[in-house]
Amino acid sequence: MSTVTAKGGGRKSKAARIAKTFSLRLGFYFLLCALSFIFLYPFITMIVKSLMTDDDLYNITVKWLPSQATWSNYDIAFRRMRFKAYVWNNVIVCGVATLGHILSCSLTGYAFARYRFRLKNFLFALVILMMIVPVQVIIFPLYKQYSDWGWLNTKNILSFLPLVVPTFFGMGLNGGFFIFLFRQFFMGLPYEMEEAARVDGCGPIRTYARIMLPMAQAPLLVCSVLSLVWHWNDYFEPGVYITAPAYRMLPSVLPNLYALLNQENHTMIQVNELEGIVFNEAMLMAATFLCILPILIAYLILQRRFMEGVERSGLTGM
Repeated sequence: MSTVTAKGGGRKSKAARIAKTFSLRLGFYFLLCALSFIFLYPFITMIVKSLMTDDDLYNITVKWLPSQATWSNYDIAFRRMRFKAYVWNNVIVCGVATLGHILSCSLTGYAFARYRFRLKNFLFALVILMMIVPVQVIIFPLYKQYSDWGWLNTKNILSFLPLVVPTFFGMGLNGGFFIFLFRQFFMGLPYEMEEAARVDGCGPIRTYARIMLPMAQAPLLVCSVLSLVWHWNDYFEPGVYITAPAYRMLPSVLPNLYALLNQENHTMIQVNELEGIVFNEAMLMAATFLCILPILIAYLILQRRFMEGVERSGLTGM
């Protein structure tokens, strides 16, 4: 009798553990879905509204599913924002600035991690200060400096100089963070590799370029993706430095479309074949989605390797 009772109690305890595990897992997934929805809600709203017609925008019963998907909104937004012209400005700035960050920040981070020199701690403290102080605080002296050098108010490709040149000196958009990233990675590598390279006759630059840098694939990928995304989405600095309309960045075009949307009675678009078309909120959402689409595709392609790079670069231990 006692044996049967023990078996019955064991089955009940096992069933209770299974039920408890299931309920905890169910609660965890519910919380995860709720948090995910909070972050995804703006993107879902943007995509849904970009497919709506005029009637759907003013119909309070239409919330998540448009009555009829209107893909022409993307065609109108594409032509209205001159996507082909402005996207190349983003590509040039993001490509050159990312290259500058990779070259300068990796070399600077390697020097901080592997060499001893005077004022090393003080200079690294300045790097940390770069991470803390936002660019809005120092924008006036930067603007004055670039103006004295003749980099501002230009009507050619020199308009990009304030955005790309600082990246080749370890500065620019979040340059201090990338220096810190490479320093953390190089500090974790064994010194025996450099000693072996010196025995084989490699100098400091050759050791860095031929041995250390190829091993830093993880921080290189993280630096490339983050620099690309941050420069692509940057609105503040291009809006301050670039005044020539032909050399604006894509995010700088959206406020003009928003101003057009808020004009009284939805003023008609007066642009060639678009004349007579009412610019509405759906077209503005379509233009916004077109702005982030290229960088979204790049991130989706590199997502797996990017997450692996974050784990291997030392960021998870910060």
